[in-house]
Amino acid sequence: MIEILKKIFGITPKADLGELVREGAIILDVRTKGEFASGHIRGAINIPVEKLAGNLNKLKGKNIPIITCCASGSRSASAKGILTSHGFTNVHNGGAWMSLRRKIDIY
Repeated sequence: MIEILKKIFGITPKADLGELVREGAIILDVRTKGEFASGHIRGAINIPVEKLAGNLNKLKGKNIPIITCCASGSRSASAKGILTSHGFTNVHNGGAWMSLRRKIDIY
């Protein structure tokens, strides 16, 4: 019964974001260009959330792990929704970029 409820509500175990990065996940920073320029995770791709739907071709493939991030986690959640609605299957909301950077040990 619990497993059925988890499927209905989309509850899955939390991914190890650090492990995903070590295995080649894309870090997608969806803040503005100015915010990104003021500091970001090394190697992250910057596509502002409002331009994401028109720039999906900049991402490697729909099955590659993608971790979205922004300033607080709100825009990264929106970005995850955009990506999944366009068929991306392995998307994780990393939340705030500074917090994500600590979680994945990249400086």
